[in-house]
Amino acid sequence: MGIGHYIKEIGRGARGAKPLDRAQAADLFGQVLDGSVTDLEIGAFCLAMRIKGETPEEMAGFLDATAARTQRVATGGRPLVCLPSYNGARRLPVLTPLLALLLAREGLPVLVHGTPTESARVLASDVLAALGTPALSAIETVADGQVAFAPTGLLCPGLKRLLDVRRVVGLRNPAHSVVKLMDPAAGPAVLVASYTHGPYAESMGATFALTGATALLSRGLEGEVASDPRRTPEMTGFVRGVREQLQPQQPGTLATVPGLPDAIDVATTADYTRAVLAGELPVPASIAQQVEYILRLAQHETPGTAVAHS
Repeated sequence: MGIGHYIKEIGRGARGAKPLDRAQAADLFGQVLDGSVTDLEIGAFCLAMRIKGETPEEMAGFLDATAARTQRVATGGRPLVCLPSYNGARRLPVLTPLLALLLAREGLPVLVHGTPTESARVLASDVLAALGTPALSAIETVADGQVAFAPTGLLCPGLKRLLDVRRVVGLRNPAHSVVKLMDPAAGPAVLVASYTHGPYAESMGATFALTGATALLSRGLEGEVASDPRRTPEMTGFVRGVREQLQPQQPGTLATVPGLPDAIDVATTADYTRAVLAGELPVPASIAQQVEYILRLAQHETPGTAVAHS
């Protein structure tokens, strides 16, 4: 055991490093998650991967290892919509809770999962708590039409420990990508993922293809999965790994969004979310479109449901 031989391969710099195959990546990441390697080895792994970057094959292996160590979340019957939330709000309100509650209103079970990875940001978990959805203290079934928030440490303690390495090293590591692609569902699921920088769209899409995921991938809002209400982003769907472009990116940015507050604090964001859900303010068009596509993808994962193709 040990990961020294893997570090020797991946730690030769951006040009000299060799990629791991999926099984090797799963073995490496599994040992890191289990805490069976030293802090020095974990630091070397994080720095080596930061310099080299993960291939889709490696990311699929990391996800395999994570899946084997994650507590599974069951539903009342419909596919679980999984919304990772790890960035929070910096300049615009965090709208992941609004997306989650809109999906639940359509009868889908929704799991938001996350942990603080950024300092001085307003978190989706805090907004959800203000709206009456506190963090789970134990894994439980998510009913159809319900939103639940699961801390990452509850789903996979090893993954939470690896995320916390950033506080020491000061750099992102593969765990920050894994949490955006992981599937904690006990049954069928629709994964909702986002990217901030364009090149990640291709690598994340390739990973969904390798893992056979059903997912929606688009550019997010400050690292969150909810669409930017000022824009119409490209949205790509995956049905058991098969890619389909759902919507091309549209040019232009709205100067204002009706009702969207300037303040981003928890209370203001919660009030805005309530007003949209009550019909007092309009649902931002990009998020309404996102809800529609997620519902369409969920139909593919619902047994006995015929899906109309456009």
